[in-house]
Amino acid sequence: MTNSNEVPLMFQAQVSGRGQIQYIRNPEQSERWVDEWVEGAAIEAHQFNTNVQTKEYKITWRFVSNSGQDEDIIRPVIAAKGFPFYPGASMKGAFLRACTTEQAKRYCGGQLTTNDTQPGILRFHGGYPKDATWAEQQLIDVVHPQEKWQVKDNNSHAAFIQISLYQPTLIFGISSTKKLDPSEWETIWSIWDKAIEKGIGSRVSAGYGQPINHPETKLVTVNLRGQGLASQLIDKTGEFRPNIFKAALRGHTLRLFSGVTDENTAEELTRELWGGFAGRNGAVVGQLGISFNAVDLEMDEYRYGNNTMPIYELKSGTLNILSMGNISTEYKKELKTLATQILRFAMLLGGFGKSWRRIDHSLFFPEYLDRNDKPMIGCHWQFTQQSNKYYFPINNINHITNILNDVQKTINNWLKLKGKTPTNQLSSWRESLHPQKVQIWGRIAADEDDSLAVRWFHGNYQGVKSIKGSSLTGKMGQIGRIWHRMYPQYIKDREGEIRRNKRQYIELLTIFPDKKDERTQEFLQYLPTSGFTKLWGE
Repeated sequence: MTNSNEVPLMFQAQVSGRGQIQYIRNPEQSERWVDEWVEGAAIEAHQFNTNVQTKEYKITWRFVSNSGQDEDIIRPVIAAKGFPFYPGASMKGAFLRACTTEQAKRYCGGQLTTNDTQPGILRFHGGYPKDATWAEQQLIDVVHPQEKWQVKDNNSHAAFIQISLYQPTLIFGISSTKKLDPSEWETIWSIWDKAIEKGIGSRVSAGYGQPINHPETKLVTVNLRGQGLASQLIDKTGEFRPNIFKAALRGHTLRLFSGVTDENTAEELTRELWGGFAGRNGAVVGQLGISFNAVDLEMDEYRYGNNTMPIYELKSGTLNILSMGNISTEYKKELKTLATQILRFAMLLGGFGKSWRRIDHSLFFPEYLDRNDKPMIGCHWQFTQQSNKYYFPINNINHITNILNDVQKTINNWLKLKGKTPTNQLSSWRESLHPQKVQIWGRIAADEDDSLAVRWFHGNYQGVKSIKGSSLTGKMGQIGRIWHRMYPQYIKDREGEIRRNKRQYIELLTIFPDKKDERTQEFLQYLPTSGFTKLWGE
């Protein structure tokens, strides 16, 4: 509760020691800002005038509206009575982009002559939360950019705060200066349906501000299930955060492009696909985005000693990779091929979210957790039955080599499509899918109890030799150079159907060796005798 004589933070000047809430090391400021805002905001839902037509939409995850008041923190746009809302001007802009030329002129207006404009017949009143439940959720949203830290040099790591609404139902209002037939209102709302498909507010390509349905913008749709460690919000509660999908896919795009071209070109093509900042040229809106709808999700806590870790079990969820721009049919076909291969590659070698480089120890190494004094490690992701066709069929272990070559061929084809020449230039990045930078090893495991490598991360792999705590496996503050995956084995039968091969898995190790590290080199010399086969890399 704020001292009644103290000015709330949102009304204080944004100067050092006063209204600043952007310092992640001082979260009490942001918590106080939110508490004061919620305390002062109206509880009853916003009421539109009777002449306003309305329609409601459920947002699948979080919604961010940026007031632009600070550089280092995203604060919401706040209407009268303290309501967070999506402004009418923003709504009009999104609506306009979804209109035909004739629709734009009638509904939004336009330029008649150099000195004269014609107003449109519609008025856009913005979008408001349906009820006060928005204020009952955790509003402080901590974002951790990971790309430079994970892919490039492991030397940069930061976090910033934004304030966002969790899974709100928003009601949007539109009115007209003319009386319209019900059939025309259907047309108007169908245009808004099309507009909202691309997301509203900020960070839409990362899954924010996305509605449930994407009939026109969806490029690739897969159904997934997974389990693992959840992210922690600033109040230590767990949350399943769908931006993990864009983070993973964008990171793998960089790794793949840097394996066939120079670093500048890899960054340029990745930025074109997924968006980002391009120095003096400002922000680039990407051609791809994601939307995720967690259909059946359970959150829980894993306890060890006196500690707890938030965990999730996603029994069913729908991931859409979206086409965010207006592109030709032919280009869209090529874009779909590329996006599908990047997604399948991500599922082949790793997972999504926290600890994605490791297999889920509760599934594949439960004895590690039996004493309940060890932290949870890893995650495990699978396609659901509806999406089995996205599994790479692997009838024998050497098929992995062909699969990885085909993925690289898709990447090379994209370079040629963009007028770039593939090169064999070796990247300086720590995780680049160049055959001289990575080695991929594999074996067929009989079932979930048959992982060989999981024990090497916690003990000796041969005699007294160990990789535990090495630069290969990583430690606190240092990301390792090895990924470990148990990929469900699917095979193609004589009828051409893709089906699960009993309970078997393909156990895969993806290694980015530090050639100067003696323990890494010893381990690589051991691997050919261990039952693993080198499938890719020099």
